[in-house]
Amino acid sequence: MFKFTFSIVLLLLLLIQCSNGSAPQMAMQTNNPVQKEGNPYYSRTDTSKLVLPDAEWKKVLSPDVYYIARQKGTEYAFSGKFWDFEGKGTYFCAACGNKLFRSDAKFASSCGWPSFFVAERPEAVIYKPDYTHGMIRTEVLCGRCDGHLGHIFDDGPAPTYKRFCMNSIVLDFEPDKGGN
Repeated sequence: MFKFTFSIVLLLLLLIQCSNGSAPQMAMQTNNPVQKEGNPYYSRTDTSKLVLPDAEWKKVLSPDVYYIARQKGTEYAFSGKFWDFEGKGTYFCAACGNKLFRSDAKFASSCGWPSFFVAERPEAVIYKPDYTHGMIRTEVLCGRCDGHLGHIFDDGPAPTYKRFCMNSIVLDFEPDKGGN
């Protein structure tokens, strides 16, 4: 019985390769390029490190962004607003406004989450070993607020061969001026 149960658990873990849990997708937060209502820490120009207690993040983030960014949750595959989005522009951290990715680094990975092959700048994200759920992965965190964004894998396209597998809920998008 133990071997059967263990096999089922292992299979489930393999099926959620890009995730570390799941929760129902909640309403998406709307974009505001300057600031977010109720979040005085959101800035698309300030790159200084934010170190806030969890209780403060809970006050200023929507429940869905808080769940992903602070509790290391994940959205269901193929459910996020950016997994197959093709707009031209820039992606920002939905918690703090940090510039993360450009649309020209986004690619169709078919994993069900928005995928990028390179961050906008090296300090935009940080990496942390993740051994949860019986897997060995590398977690990707926002370089400004340490919010959980997703994971990085070594199966992306050239030139980096990396796949930043991100959660749409913790991304804001600003279209390029004059484009979509």
